[in-house]
Amino acid sequence: MDLYARVNILEGRAVRLPRGDVNEAIFLDADPVARARGWVSKGADRLLVVDLDAAARGDYRNRPLLGEIIEAVDVPVVVAGGVRSTAEVERLLDAGAWRVGMGTVAIVDQVLFWELCRSHPGRIMVSLDVRADEELAIRGWTEGSGLQLEEALIELSSAGAVGFMMTEVGRDALVEPPNYDALRLALSIVDEEVVAAGGVRDLEDIDALRAIEVDGKRIAGVVVGREVTAGRFTIEEAKARMEAERPRRPWTAKDLEALVARYQTVDPEGAPTARAFVDWVLSQR
Repeated sequence: MDLYARVNILEGRAVRLPRGDVNEAIFLDADPVARARGWVSKGADRLLVVDLDAAARGDYRNRPLLGEIIEAVDVPVVVAGGVRSTAEVERLLDAGAWRVGMGTVAIVDQVLFWELCRSHPGRIMVSLDVRADEELAIRGWTEGSGLQLEEALIELSSAGAVGFMMTEVGRDALVEPPNYDALRLALSIVDEEVVAAGGVRDLEDIDALRAIEVDGKRIAGVVVGREVTAGRFTIEEAKARMEAERPRRPWTAKDLEALVARYQTVDPEGAPTARAFVDWVLSQR
């Protein structure tokens, strides 16, 4: 599983979005290039760079800055945000992007998406913003698409997407667990990479993501950013956790009850499930 570090850019500066709303952006760093270098120096395998001005406002002022970031680091960079045309995809790939992430357009203009995947095989990823009922949100979480996750995965996989970056609409990544059920569903449907892009609360959530396996397929990567900035853990600690072998260990009944409560989620019908807890236990073997 690869560790992605996120760099959100708004008005030429690196920002943090507490709940995905640009109007609540917290400015972190006046130099996103230095921030990107910092992530890589600490051990990030890849970068996800999101142009929020382009995504939310149709303002492409940050595009030259994206090129500077790509040139400044020696790891693959996925660029996303406001990618709505063939010209924008080619502009970003020409700037050196490893892959280009598309969100709303992949859902609302699948003819264009098919054409882009054919023209640039292995280079187009999809960002899927998943609501609790598994409907996909579009246009910066402001609208429902009317499309369910399962249907979208089938269609976009057939179109030629190289992978899927999945986030959860409205989730506070420092408080709520990842949507393990949605990630597991994605693995059951597609053979392409599935990346948990919504962030994690702590190192134990990384353990749970590592443990998910469906038909021999596992989560390809996890994106971090806000949790590191908030001091939950460091990039170095996350990397060590992702690479470590964990021995078997005994638990008390109290331990298990607490862990079930921590990892319990709900299935698509709203019923509670402890599947994520089981995955976590298996990861400890």
